[in-house]
Amino acid sequence: MNLDRRAILAGAAGLAVGAAATPAGSARPARPNILWLVSEDNNPFIGAYGDRLAHTPTIDALAARGLLFRNVYSNAPVCAPSRFGILTGVYPESCAPAHHMRAQGKIASLFRTYPELLREAGYFCTNAEKTDYNCDIDPDEIWNTQAPNAHWREAPKGQPFMAVFNFETTHESRLFKPVEGRVTSDQVRVPAYLPDTPEIRADIAAYYNLVEKMDGELAVRLAELEADGLAEDTIVFYYSDNGGSLPRSKRYCYDEGHRCALVVHVPPKWRHLAPASPGSEIAAPVSFIDLAPTLLSIAGVPQPSQMRGKPFLGTRIEGPQHFAFGMRNRMDERIDFVRTVTDGRWRYIRNYMPHRPWGQHQAFAWLAKGYQAWERAWLAGELNSDQSRFFGTKPHEELYDLEADPDQLRNQVGDATARPILNRLRRALDAHMLAINDNGFLPEAMAGEGFFESRDRRVYPLKRLMALGSAAARRDPRKLGLFREAARDSIPVVRYWGAMGLLMLGKAGAEAATDLSALIDDGAPQVAIVAAEALARLGETARPVTFLGSIATSEQPWQIRLQALDALTGIGEPARAALPAIRAAGEARQEYLYTAGRYLATQLDGSYTPATPIFSYEKLW
Repeated sequence: MNLDRRAILAGAAGLAVGAAATPAGSARPARPNILWLVSEDNNPFIGAYGDRLAHTPTIDALAARGLLFRNVYSNAPVCAPSRFGILTGVYPESCAPAHHMRAQGKIASLFRTYPELLREAGYFCTNAEKTDYNCDIDPDEIWNTQAPNAHWREAPKGQPFMAVFNFETTHESRLFKPVEGRVTSDQVRVPAYLPDTPEIRADIAAYYNLVEKMDGELAVRLAELEADGLAEDTIVFYYSDNGGSLPRSKRYCYDEGHRCALVVHVPPKWRHLAPASPGSEIAAPVSFIDLAPTLLSIAGVPQPSQMRGKPFLGTRIEGPQHFAFGMRNRMDERIDFVRTVTDGRWRYIRNYMPHRPWGQHQAFAWLAKGYQAWERAWLAGELNSDQSRFFGTKPHEELYDLEADPDQLRNQVGDATARPILNRLRRALDAHMLAINDNGFLPEAMAGEGFFESRDRRVYPLKRLMALGSAAARRDPRKLGLFREAARDSIPVVRYWGAMGLLMLGKAGAEAATDLSALIDDGAPQVAIVAAEALARLGETARPVTFLGSIATSEQPWQIRLQALDALTGIGEPARAALPAIRAAGEARQEYLYTAGRYLATQLDGSYTPATPIFSYEKLW
């Protein structure tokens, strides 16, 4: 559905979508309290989900007397874009640059968030304490209380509350040091895509032990709720903000990156707001874009039209959904572009930048000993094909049967028997990207970023870009003419994807070398950067490498400078000519320039090892 600015702003103003607002001055009906218990970086390593090694008595008990949602997914496999969607009800990829990790989506003047809408409806809203909303919203402006000790106990007596408690116990950073506990390394299963090393076994065991500790912290909050006499008036949610933190989980569009737990307890007094009886499992896919609409449905608050999710509890429960959608764009210092959809049984993944490997080095993630051990084994030639593919480039499309192949290693895109499923998921993803106006084809800092700005088809012709992007990612030499024509277009983002098509063709696009040489002078630096990398890969390195080094140390926005470092990384050994500029970029007072520059410099000067400490807490200015 295409929404014009007036319609969207009307929805954001709280006008009707599914329910009428309570007239000013009239009595409000009784409403339940709502408690969110939110952990970080968790797949469902939870007993209630069938994990026999997990020790999670609190969550298991909550599920036994509540609802367990079997197929639940974050909309991004990392915290900040995921939390943007949870807070606003807007897909982050609809509001560039909010779909990138650590960005600043511009939304404060456009839409109201769920705590603002609930406060207007009479709720007292508290958040303890994590925000990480990836946008320009001031957390202190939207919550009644936003602080480490924020608590429902601050609410005036008789006023319903919505309280959020965030538990950082299971954050990936907790794996950077050993964690002893009930589960030991010899007990765990190592997924087939990982090598069976002591470091990886230790990380998996630590993960179980951290989840057990987090489960105990949830128990403390629930005991407080009982002690305050509020349990029978409070709907309790437990969920995690994105998927797990073990290697190939967080930041990646496999099930491990997106799949989360969601358990909801609805006390007897409010059971009419639940879709099923206590102890039920719900198999239909749910994603976190549904959380804000669900809160509003519970509270009897109209759903603004920009919120694309569907309530799964409350007064406006919608029928079961068929799909959950996810995405990846820039993750920290690494640029990529991936879209995915699942129906709970199958997962389809579309890679728009397949020339980049899955396993691009990420300085923060590589603080984990598991990632270091994985790369060390790869460099030593000790991995089998399933374990080593992480360090290679990607296919355009992937399709996995999650029931038969839970580790997602057997790509069935070429399997004739899976073709009907592939086509169904392809169509679903295409329709979704058009419906939400996916901004993913825009490189960062290019004109057109933004919820409304990207709806101008003179700047961002989405249908055309989807066709051009897929042609580029398929790397079909027969499309050379299409890419050359696009590279001469008047619209910068179209030129960008024309250049991307030529880059991904590699040697098959050699006859376009003159086009690429001209594009290095393009007025849009994002286009020039891609053209320079493509030309360097054809063997003409001097001018492109010099150009990219100058961009990396220029006064351009850091996002553009990072794109130049990304291109130099892709070029490899010939980038050595720009080593002084790369080292200078690695001294920048910006985290991702610092880490990308330092990594590439150590690669080129031969000092890099998987244990080289590229990330530095001391450099977080």
